[in-house]
Amino acid sequence: MSTFAKVTPAHIEALKGIVGETYVLTDEENIEKYAHDETEDLRFPPEVVVKPATTEEVSRIMGFCNESLLPVTPRGGGTGLSGGALAQHGGVLLSTERLNSIIEIDERNLQVTTEPGVITQVLQEAVKEKGLFYPPDPSSRGTCFIGGNIAENSGGPKAVKYGVVKDYVLNLELVLPNGDVIWTGANVLKNATGYNLTQLVVGSEGTLGIVTKIVLRLIPLPKHDLLMLVPFNSAEYACAAVSAIFRAGYTPSALEFMERDALLWVTQFVDSSMVKIDDDVQAHLLIEVDGNHPDMLFQEMEAIAAVVMEFGAGEILFADSHQQKEELWKLRRRVAEAVKSNSIYKEEDTVVPRAELPLLLNGVKAIGQRFGFRSVCYGHAGDGNLHVNIIKGDLTEEAWNGTLKDGIREIFELVKRLGGTISGEHGIGLVQKDYMEIIFSRQQLRLMKQIKQVFDPNNILNTGKIFD
Repeated sequence: MSTFAKVTPAHIEALKGIVGETYVLTDEENIEKYAHDETEDLRFPPEVVVKPATTEEVSRIMGFCNESLLPVTPRGGGTGLSGGALAQHGGVLLSTERLNSIIEIDERNLQVTTEPGVITQVLQEAVKEKGLFYPPDPSSRGTCFIGGNIAENSGGPKAVKYGVVKDYVLNLELVLPNGDVIWTGANVLKNATGYNLTQLVVGSEGTLGIVTKIVLRLIPLPKHDLLMLVPFNSAEYACAAVSAIFRAGYTPSALEFMERDALLWVTQFVDSSMVKIDDDVQAHLLIEVDGNHPDMLFQEMEAIAAVVMEFGAGEILFADSHQQKEELWKLRRRVAEAVKSNSIYKEEDTVVPRAELPLLLNGVKAIGQRFGFRSVCYGHAGDGNLHVNIIKGDLTEEAWNGTLKDGIREIFELVKRLGGTISGEHGIGLVQKDYMEIIFSRQQLRLMKQIKQVFDPNNILNTGKIFD
């Protein structure tokens, strides 16, 4: 474990000299604001919050903190679910919120250069005005930062057809823990030149460097989309239908799974009467197709409807208007908030090959019965990514903070047996790091730690995330 210095008044004055007094915060209200993110039950107050506005300022901050042995925690929009942006060791919290400019939209080469503090939805809408499309769209896209998406390799509903963040990152400007500034790649679509530092940084959860500029590839914006909500009287059959859709030759632009309680809770949470949930319905699939030719999309949707009927699908709700599409997507995107409003919970981010989803779902329910917990499951079924929300309910504090960990471990061991892994898009951070040895050998973990040491010899940057 590294030994860090405590932040002193002299340190604070030096930081003010870099970014200005206004952007160095030590008051109780701001310290509390930055002490938590969206991860359940975790709170770690930093000693000081610093808000740089340029790469040069980030570089100077990192050089100063490295020399002073002050721990630094980078933070984006604070929407993370694994504790990755929490200052576990106090020290300096470096917020990227002032690095919030879209630098250039290159329509000729279908690229955008942006700073990390731009909100993901703002970036999407800016390129949409040019007829371009940046597909990764996490549920928190209206508040999360593109830099945080880079750190966690975020996905979202569109990942099933278009891929995740890593599939769009061409190049990154990166401030290393010692303050040096590098570019990790090149602004080209093919690059076989040396080690792929760009992809190493994507998903590294802010442990290797601080991203200050991002070059993303874009694609032409699809002109049309269709959306339908499909009920099933068996959650297992709903999961089984997912793989069948792809085997039949169709690739939806989104394919989302919600079991009964997930949709019930969210319809109450947002006060929506659009969806009627019959007593025998146990799960829904939300299925979208997109493209440029409406007639072909209608044919594709009809064919997908025929596939799901083979798995006992009920009456399908087709979204007839833009308003109905927005309503259905609002329901899906706000499931997590609905669960949070109903109960104390823990969210586990599992992912398996999509054909194994029925076994994963059944296994989670069986483990819950043995350990006495209830779960609400939903997620990106099209790419095998199931979010398992474990509900505290009547569990005692002893069980919630003790034996439940054994149940979570069993879930992850099941995921491993099914060929999956313990995070699809939320990251490891603080929440999942105790389970890394389920997935990785000692040699693999040793290599990762050695990579961290090369980038960050003094171990000041986001220390304690992913592994100790």
